[in-house]
Order: sequence, then structure tokens, then C-alpha cells
Amino acid sequence: MAGTLFQLEVNPQLPARLARLDELANNLWYSWDRPTRSLFARLDQKLWGAVGHSPKAFLKRVDQRQLDEAAEDPVFLGTLAKVLSAYDTYHDGLGREHATQLPAGGLIAYFCAEFGFHESLPIYSGGLGILAGDHCKTASDLNLPFVGVGLLYRQGYFKQSIDGEGRQHAQNTDADFDDLPVTPVLRADGSALKVSIHMPGRVVHIKVWSTRVGHITLYLLDTDLEENSPHDRDIAHQLYGGDRTMRLEQEIVLGMGGVRALAEMGLLPTVWHINEGHAAFLILERARDLIKAGLDFSGAFEAVASNTVFTTHTPVPAGHDHFAEDIIRRYFEECCHDLGCDIASLLSLGRIDNQPDFNMTALAIRGSRFHNGVSRIHGTVSSEICAGLWPQIEPTENPINYVTNGIHVPTFLSDIWHDTFDRVLGPAWRQRLTDPRCWTEIHAIPDHSFWSVRQSIKAQMLHLVRDRVTKQHVRNQSSQSHIDRLLRLADPENPNVLTIVFARRFATYKRATLLFRDLDRLRRLICNPERPVLFIFAGKAHPADLPGQALIRRIHEVAEMPEFEGHFLLVEGYDLRLARRLVSGADVWLNNPIYPLEASGTSGMKAGINGVINLSVLDGWWGEGYQQDENGANGWAIKPASAIHDEERRDQEEGRSLYELLQDKVIPLYYARGPMGYSPGWVGTAKRSVATITPRFNSARMVGEYVAKFYAPADHQWRLKSADHFAAASELSAWKQKVRHAWPSISLRRNDNPQKRMAFGESVKIEVVVQLDGLLPADITVEMLMARPSSNTKSRPPRRLFLEHQGPGQSTGENIYAIDLTPDICGKIEYRIRAYPYHELLTQPFEMGMMLWL
Repeated sequence: MAGTLFQLEVNPQLPARLARLDELANNLWYSWDRPTRSLFARLDQKLWGAVGHSPKAFLKRVDQRQLDEAAEDPVFLGTLAKVLSAYDTYHDGLGREHATQLPAGGLIAYFCAEFGFHESLPIYSGGLGILAGDHCKTASDLNLPFVGVGLLYRQGYFKQSIDGEGRQHAQNTDADFDDLPVTPVLRADGSALKVSIHMPGRVVHIKVWSTRVGHITLYLLDTDLEENSPHDRDIAHQLYGGDRTMRLEQEIVLGMGGVRALAEMGLLPTVWHINEGHAAFLILERARDLIKAGLDFSGAFEAVASNTVFTTHTPVPAGHDHFAEDIIRRYFEECCHDLGCDIASLLSLGRIDNQPDFNMTALAIRGSRFHNGVSRIHGTVSSEICAGLWPQIEPTENPINYVTNGIHVPTFLSDIWHDTFDRVLGPAWRQRLTDPRCWTEIHAIPDHSFWSVRQSIKAQMLHLVRDRVTKQHVRNQSSQSHIDRLLRLADPENPNVLTIVFARRFATYKRATLLFRDLDRLRRLICNPERPVLFIFAGKAHPADLPGQALIRRIHEVAEMPEFEGHFLLVEGYDLRLARRLVSGADVWLNNPIYPLEASGTSGMKAGINGVINLSVLDGWWGEGYQQDENGANGWAIKPASAIHDEERRDQEEGRSLYELLQDKVIPLYYARGPMGYSPGWVGTAKRSVATITPRFNSARMVGEYVAKFYAPADHQWRLKSADHFAAASELSAWKQKVRHAWPSISLRRNDNPQKRMAFGESVKIEVVVQLDGLLPADITVEMLMARPSSNTKSRPPRRLFLEHQGPGQSTGENIYAIDLTPDICGKIEYRIRAYPYHELLTQPFEMGMMLWL
């Protein structure tokens, strides 16, 4: 048709009685408050689905007549009043105070490359973003002084489709910011707040947006501005998009641009949290600001590190972000000038294990004093991966700590459980999330009632799965009879088939196809008409991850085999909505990663709080979460195969364990049904899952640990180091330079003859001579570690005894340290003696990475 096509969007006007719907639509509180989302859906269910459950987009498109009718509908108005009452109570109240809140004036700034709150704000890719979203929601619940900083992408989470051959297709569509729950940050004069950063040969301008997340604010940075070049407009266009140069530019915008944005808004964080290494350039930007204020490079770096927290989520060295030396030289030449250092000094901040590339994890660790992995196992793995940053410290003693991840219970707990817990546990259960005594009351729920709730939630899941699978196969030209055969076991009207779900990113280390190692044995296990098993697979592979996409094709191939027809459903379009249904509605949550490559994992936690039973390799969080005692277990565990086995043998051993658990435990227990139509043993295990997992693996516990272990100490360190124009930071940096200069010449020797035998009650004097080479006696600690021979240092660490300074030795620079040892145990004892730098201003005792052993 000839002529120009013009478009016009007509937006409805909210009636006065419904005016606060706009306020609800612009606060991500709705992402964890189901009554709020239901309120919008009630106006127009079809439109609600069409706009991707975005309240803001919904209000732009809903018919005016529907709004006018709702404004006169007493039932709708009553529901709105209840939602607004809950909203106001949450926002007007003080929230749940944590025992170690920050002092007045404290502020936590939390930087992350992605945030996953809800499908209506698609600026996330996977687990890192969902965790960041849960962290922010919980900071709001705890009423912490907290802001988040990220990037506002036009293309975030891609949409996935799977064709009739099992091939994944990724579709990226540009988000319309007017449809997202974000608003531009404005200056006092009403103009949009923008900051700029220098890149080679040009200036990049950044616009700042904000979104409310309950009590807290998330600030998002956008480079899609007319004053930028086409290339620079694309910097923040796509999450993790582009080549290595684009990735570096994204991380510069996030880290350095984020610092400038907060400063421009007058926000002065006392704690800076780098969630994964993408934002580590904030360290350089903060140091540059302090150098402009008069500090030298080392003093500024010491001050910045004092209140910086770094969390790593990566369990393999190759997974840490790194950039070639030449690109760092090109992009940071001007920064070096401002920092007063040469490029070699800057490059050294990102070097680890003599690798040539600039490593963002190395920068993040050197520029922080608080570091952690995200589970107990991952903390140990991270300590080993990063051991080169503290070369003389044993990995078990280096400063990397851990905080096991947790999940935001209100977001991922089924609404049916919300109502049940209100009746059984009392409304106060939401304030007792971390109290194990509260959750033992789960066992008071009658078995038949518990089973009924589980079946209702499962039916909800199967409705959504059937809908998506049907649309998927209709698009792929499948016949209705074929679709009916595929879905015969997924019956929401009779949800009595054991349903096992595997839903997560399709990465090779997660081994989605481990189940298929022995198809004959698998067929015998799951195709028994008396005890059938349904497997549901969902997840996305990165568009560049060809091995991950091959896993999807293999699942499709097995699902198409005649003998397995209907036993495997591969659901496309994995997103937060589908994830919420799957984690709450499955019977069993399957996870079989390669140990120890699962840093934490959180999907199993989300399943466990809903009464879904975990079947998982003992890796990540499940290494802490799995429990078995005289009352039974809270799930099933696949013990990792010995590290001496090759890849094939490992998969063979662990695959066999998976088959044996299905054959001997899972399937028989589910189908051991009594006269009431359910298995009492199954219900008991599901109850133990809820009772043991909920209080330990919720994000209230997680953020509470961050406050106690990191945020409060970091805030204290900042106040200490920044006082009197950063006098303490300058003092400590000067002392460290002195110690580094002298350390190569420090030596230890024994000054007494070691005694090999003594009587109980006697004392022995042990003397050590230390060559200090100009250091003061107070600059080092000399320490004895005493233990039984061959003791397990993990379960029973050695006793630490300190040698006291006695005075100078005979030669220049020598000093004597001694201890009068009176052992209080009999038998063989082993002891070792070591020395390391000490200063009262150190945050971590071994942060310098220096230690000498006698």
C-alpha cells in the first residue's frame, strides 16, 4: 500500500480512584507481591500476558472502558485497597532491623552487570542476575541503606524458541524503556542527569535511570544517547554482547561511570560491593577521585580497598574476565596520568600467576579487603584459584571467605504455600525466616493437607507446561494427535505421575544429558506403566555456546524416540515466570553438575522451600544443604566420583549412582502409596526439605551474613581509614611499602636446642632469632602452631601460640622472640613456627601475602 505509515499510541487515563496503580507499576515490589500482579491481571488477563506481565506497559495499553468500569467496581476497589494497605505498611514501616545495621550515614553501593527481578525488566541472563535481584529485594526487606548500580540494556534476556529438529533459535528484541519500570534521574532544574567518561579519542555520555525496589533504589546506566557515536550508543545495548572491546567498554561504563553517577547525585557510599569482577574498574575511579583530593597512589588505593567487598561466582580460572595487555594500555593511558602511576603499575594490579592478560578478579581482590565465594565448597575452590595473590599463604588461610547464597522466599514460594503457612505457622512466619524452630512446625501440617497443596501447585505447573509445549509444537507443525501423546503424562487434572525437572542454563558442566548414558536401563526405569516417570527439561544455551546447544538437540532426539514418547518434555522460552512454576511444582529437582564446578546454585533452594525434593550431586549449596539423620533425609545425594578418575569414568560412576537412586529410592518411594492416595514416606521427605532448607538458604540469612561479616566491618574500616584526611590509610600504605622493601631480607633461625621429650607439667623455652633488616619488632608476629601429629587441620585446626619479643640479638638487625611452653596434653605433639607482618590497621591478618616458616 502506497504512502507513509504513521503510528500513534493512545494511552488511557487512570481514573482518580485508580491513580495509585501507576505507583504500584513503578515499584518492583510487585515482583514479589502476587496480589499486586493479580490486580493488574484481573483487569485484562489476555493483555496482561501479551505485555509480558509488565504493569507499566499494561497501563499504557489497557482499554479506557475497563479502567472506568474498575473504578466503579466495589470488588476491584476493595482488592486495590488491600494491596495498597500492604504496600503502605511495607514502605511506611521500619522494616525488620538487623542486629548489625550500619551506623548513621552508612550506605552500601552494590554493583552488578545484571539484575533479575521479574520478567518485566529483562536485564538479566542467568543465576548471577537472579541472585543480585534477590539481594536487592532482601536489602529492602531488612531496611538497609542500600543502592544498586547496573546497566540498562535494550537487549537483555533473549527469547528462545526450539524448532522441530531441536535447534535453539535466539531472538533479541529491543526493549522500549517507556514500558519498563524505570524513570530518568533528573537534576534540580528538571534536566536529565548525565555523566561522561573518557575513552580513547572521545568522550562517552551516560544517562542515569532509576527504578524502585521496595525501600531501595537501583540506578541503571544508558549510553543510547544522540550525543554519542553509533558505536558508543551500542555499548550498553546488549547484555554481554559484542566483542572483547565492547565487553571492556561495558565494564568501564559500569564501574567508572557508576562511581561518577553516584557522586553526581550526592550519594556517598561507605561500603562498595563488587558482585563479580565486571564492575572492578570502580576501584580505579575511586582511587582517581582520592588522588585528585591530595592522596598519593598507594594511600588512595589503600583507602579504596578498606571498604570494598568483592564476591566471586566463578569456580574455574578460565571463567574470570580478562583482557589483553594492549587494549588495557590503550584505554587506560589517561587514567594512569590521573593516578600518578605508570602503565606497568596499573597492569600489575590485574596480573595473577604470571599470566599476560589483565584479570578483573585480580584487580577486584587487590582493590578490596573483603572477598568471598558463594558456598563453602566454592570458598575453598576460590581460595585455591586465587592463591597466587597471597603467594606465601596457604590457601586454607588466605583472606577469601564465603557466604552461601540464599533465595528470596516471598518471590519463589508458591502463593498456595503463603496461605497455608499463614494458617499453620501464623502470619509472623515472614519475620521468622531464619528461625529453625518456626519451620519445624511444618511437620504439624497433616500429611493429606500437605499432599493436597503439593498437588495443587503441581497442577499449576502442568497447565503452564502444557500451554507452552502445545504452542511450541503447533508452530513446528506437529499434529494434534502427536501433541496429545506427548502430553499424556502431564495431566493437571490427575497429577499423579512422578515428575522430575531439570531446568537451568544448558552449559556442558551441568551435564543435562548424564541421564542418557544407558538408554536401555533408563527405559526400564521410567517406562513402567504402573510407575511412569515424566522428565521436564527447560533452559537456554548461550547463542555462542555450540556444545550447550548440542545438549538441547540431544534431549530433543531422545524425547522423539518412540519408546520415550511422552516421558520427556523439552519446554522452550525459559524465563522467570516458567522458572517460578517449575521450582514450585516439580516432584523432584534434578541437578548433576561436574564437581566442583557448581559455585552455589540456587534453583534447588527454590524447589526445596516448596516441598520439592532435591536429587543432586554434592556440590555447591547442596554440599551444605543435604541432611540425613535417624529421622530420614531431606533429599538424595550423588557423591562425586574420585578426582583420580578421567572424565569418562567419572560420568560412568555418577551416572550409575543416578540410576541406582532412581531405581532404589526415588521411584519406589513416590509410588509407595497408602489408602489416601499418597506416599507417607514421600510426604515426610518433602516436609524435611521445607523444614531444613528454608531457614538456612533464604536471602535474609545471606544478606544478614554480608552485613555481619563484610558490610559493617567495611563501614568501620572506611570511617577509620578516612578520618583526619585519610591519615590511617596513608600510614598503613607507607608501612606496607617499608615491609615489602625489607621482606626479602627477613630470616628466622632457632636460638635454642629443640627438646624432643619432657615430663607433663614441665616447661620448655623456645627461642627464635629474627633478622628484621630495619623493621621494628612490632612490625611482625612470630607464632607457633601446635597440633597432634597428622591431625585434620580442617576439622581440628592447630592451636596458635604467640612468641613474645625479648630484645635485640647479637648481630645487627637481629631480635629474639620466645615462649615458655607448658603443654597441657600428653603424647606426641608437632609444632611449627612462622612469622608474618603485623599492623593494627590491617583488615585481614594475612592480606599482604607474606609469611616465613622456620
